[in-house]
Amino acid sequence: METSYQKWQQEEGIPTIGGFSVESIRNVSLGPWKRKGGRGCFVNLEGTELINDCYICEIEPGSSLEPQKHLFEEIIYVVSGRGATTIWNEGGKKQTFEWQAGSLFSPPLNVWHQHFNGSGDQPARYLAVTSASVNINLFHNLDFIFKNDHVFKDRFSGADDYFSSKGKFIGERVWESNFIPDVKTIKLLEWKERGAGGSNILFVMSENAMAAHISEFPVGTYKKAHRHGPGAHVIILNGNGYSLLWQEGKPRVKVDWHEGSMVVPPSRWFHQHFNTGSEPARYLALRWGSAKWGGIGGAFKVDESVKSGGDQIEYPDEDPEIRKLYKEELKKHGGTWRMNAFFPGE
Repeated sequence: METSYQKWQQEEGIPTIGGFSVESIRNVSLGPWKRKGGRGCFVNLEGTELINDCYICEIEPGSSLEPQKHLFEEIIYVVSGRGATTIWNEGGKKQTFEWQAGSLFSPPLNVWHQHFNGSGDQPARYLAVTSASVNINLFHNLDFIFKNDHVFKDRFSGADDYFSSKGKFIGERVWESNFIPDVKTIKLLEWKERGAGGSNILFVMSENAMAAHISEFPVGTYKKAHRHGPGAHVIILNGNGYSLLWQEGKPRVKVDWHEGSMVVPPSRWFHQHFNTGSEPARYLALRWGSAKWGGIGGAFKVDESVKSGGDQIEYPDEDPEIRKLYKEELKKHGGTWRMNAFFPGE
């Protein structure tokens, strides 16, 4: 049976791609998108299980998209270009903020917004992860989704500094802000639990149930394997390497990546990230699970060992073949093993 969301996708008339991963979100082919007024493509990777969705959209040079509002959450990562977005509640004052490649923001739920390309000779491309699949399937009424007059003043009441306020920490490594100027340069905090000398920060944006986080790990290292629910869109911001994905007791799938690649681990599949490049590897994950509002999906103990009922495999408990493969890949790419602190003597 086709779902209401899948039928809506077909009616939108743009390409849809699937699979485990996207080699480069910069190079995905797009088609004319009448409703948006630009060019676009749906990216529904297997690991989403339609618990959320993703699309890529491009704004022509010197142009803008059509004004939009919708009853689903949306987190936007600017892939390339520069521009501005205007937002407003029905009958309310408009406000505009500027963005660039690397910016991250989220138009509040059901707020009018319009995106503008700030360049006269280069397109602007962005990627968005949304809750459209859940909401369209739940209500199966497009007028309710796109023509709903309800104003969520608890999410956006017209504050002038909504996208310009400094932001604040509301928990350990949890930063609440509605606009991140550049995810590639924002300072991260130490995260010992995942190993590899890595760092991390989590974002709460626009009072969403959807969320985001950034992680980074050094040259010559790899992170501990862990598992969680579906729909975490992992976008590589810097570096080169690969990820291993597997169901417990099943063969592992290897996905190579570089800046601009994206992978979505399926639900409850272990996954593990490996840096084979010459610079720290940094990635952005767009997903469910706000540290402030919760979200969809079960609770996972991603920092706790599977031996004690958690969802993380500690280094001493992993299959030795994983280290063997990593050393081979490092040699192939001219890298140096820097995991001695975790594996003395190797």
